Amino acid sequence: MFRSFFLAGFEGSTGYNRHGHWFDQVVATGHDKTVNQDYRHLAELDIHAARETVRWPLVDLGKGRYDFSTIAPFIEAAQRYNIEIIWDLFHYGYPHGLDLWSEEFPKRFADYCYVVGRYIAQHGHGIRAFTPVNEPSFMAYAAGEAGLFAPHATGRGWDLKVALVRAAIQGINALWAACPDARIVNVDPLCRVACPPNRPDLQDEARDFNERLVFQSWDMLCGRLLPELGGSRAHLDVVGINYYWTNQWEWGGSSGSNGVIPPLEENDVRRWPLGDLVRSVWKRYGGEVLITETSHVGDHRSRWLREVAQESEALLRTGIPLRGVCLYPILGMPEWHDPDIWTPMGLWDPICHRDPCGERLICEPMLEALLSVRHIDELHNGMLSRTAVHERREWSYDLT
Repeated sequence: MFRSFFLAGFEGSTGYNRHGHWFDQVVATGHDKTVNQDYRHLAELDIHAARETVRWPLVDLGKGRYDFSTIAPFIEAAQRYNIEIIWDLFHYGYPHGLDLWSEEFPKRFADYCYVVGRYIAQHGHGIRAFTPVNEPSFMAYAAGEAGLFAPHATGRGWDLKVALVRAAIQGINALWAACPDARIVNVDPLCRVACPPNRPDLQDEARDFNERLVFQSWDMLCGRLLPELGGSRAHLDVVGINYYWTNQWEWGGSSGSNGVIPPLEENDVRRWPLGDLVRSVWKRYGGEVLITETSHVGDHRSRWLREVAQESEALLRTGIPLRGVCLYPILGMPEWHDPDIWTPMGLWDPICHRDPCGERLICEPMLEALLSVRHIDELHNGMLSRTAVHERREWSYDLT
């Protein structure tokens, strides 16, 4: 899909956090001001693709009015440095006053998708790729079950998941109308739980999570679940997999002081390798897959990147159509709910957190790891050239 196997993901979350405070991670990381510099650095590393966010609340002004001034600088920088972009259209934040439970939501989202798709088609370059709704499963939990993001609901996770997927499907239809060659990358976390060794009574619950719950959004998008929403395998298109070191945990485990269940230890035999997880997604849906987010923190970054690269190379050599790995976030970022706390997850971190647009420090071990695995680009490009005649709408997935 892209000129480089490795992509850079720029954190673009917007919204109202658990405290009801507005956050905008594009501004918080300084990327809105440093996009030219950031893309130049990517080009110097032969990274030619990125994930970016169209901040819906800033573009959609209501009553059919749209402002593209926050998109234009990114398009101009992308053309200058030959960076292809996957555009996230709904990354947690939505226009003020919009009710996500209403009939207006999917219609307004589709209208927004159409005008953005048309704008990108007219002004962008290279592949036209879009993520309509980022992480519908996580947002359904965070905003509909746990009250962490707006609309700060509890006990309505399933309802919100359905509403998000309904909007995504209508948004995809609108994108195709505006930009017929658009590629759709549907991004969701890939998680897995392990049954506690002393709780065999929880085996069925853990299995249900692993084999059904974690796939619900993708199943709805492809029409396998709730076909009345209008999904199909073409709507699902590229399956975008978000996978972090925290994505496997013990079912029914106790939360820590931060309210999060600790992930399984790296040497836990119950932990599945990334390659097996990706393979399970591909076997379920067929088509192309993309690791759309992955990273670790601090001193673990370089080791994690090497492991992800090793697993990716093995997948490519067995013929799995893995189209890339997105290093996300490529810039260190502040926490959603406490902006004074920064997480060192990126290839670059600001030297001064109070000046994110200022000088940045590159993580040398992670850079060394990235340079050591660039041979995967050649392997990936060779695989793409052998499958170039494949029609993207021919799917191996059987809806029956």
